Amino acid sequence: MNPIISLIVTFLNFYNFILLARVLLSWFNLDTSNPTIQGIVRFIHDVTEPVLQPVRQALPAMGGLDLSPLVVFFGIQILAQLIAGLG
Repeated sequence: MNPIISLIVTFLNFYNFILLARVLLSWFNLDTSNPTIQGIVRFIHDVTEPVLQPVRQALPAMGGLDLSPLVVFFGIQILAQLIAGLG
């Protein structure tokens, strides 16, 4: 596989892990008074929100259920498969 394509696919897979961390963080009530935890949570939010927000706006209201991470996750999987097929 082409090294550039491999790097892109690796980045997409890493982003999926960050997205998974965002979902898991939303399930737990963490004590964000700790500056380290607060920085990690802020980083994960800052990295994922620009991708999740447009998807969230495009999806119909689901009664408080946010399916945007699931849509983005599957979208990234499809994109990674398409890009990997190029190499």
